[in-house]
Amino acid sequence: MVLKVNGLTEKWNLKSVLGITDMETVKLDFDKTSFKTVKYWALRTMRWFKLKGFIILKSSDKCYHVVFDRRVSWRMNVKVMAWVCLLSKHRKLTGWFIMQCIKEGSTLRVSPKKEKPEPRVVFRYGCQDNQIAEFLAYRRLVKNIVAKLENENLEPKTPYLNV
Repeated sequence: MVLKVNGLTEKWNLKSVLGITDMETVKLDFDKTSFKTVKYWALRTMRWFKLKGFIILKSSDKCYHVVFDRRVSWRMNVKVMAWVCLLSKHRKLTGWFIMQCIKEGSTLRVSPKKEKPEPRVVFRYGCQDNQIAEFLAYRRLVKNIVAKLENENLEPKTPYLNV
């Protein structure tokens, strides 16, 4: 997995959006969707592709991320994402999917974004030991780094004195 930072204009611009990108974790980004619908597609996808388990994160009102637990190849990842897009006919998800194919890696936001809070886990199902554990570990690392940077930015800067 790779930490992705978009919009950096200064050395420590904490107004940037931080995300996690990789090729081996199946992820889905449902915007403007009910929790019930997201859970339905997560369960159906997990069972059809034997993805072991999943978590659902709420990224904002009626917006959810899904992370599956089984490691897959990029080719299989694209196949799974395309399958969900085709069967669900979800326009926003399909737009997100196309962007992931262009980048050749799927990204989910882990930090706050404008008025939206950082995504939080709202549902867990099945195995959580593989890709989910790795995703959550990276997420904790990002949160710790951001907290450290925020604390450093709050401390007054004292110039060094040559004596």
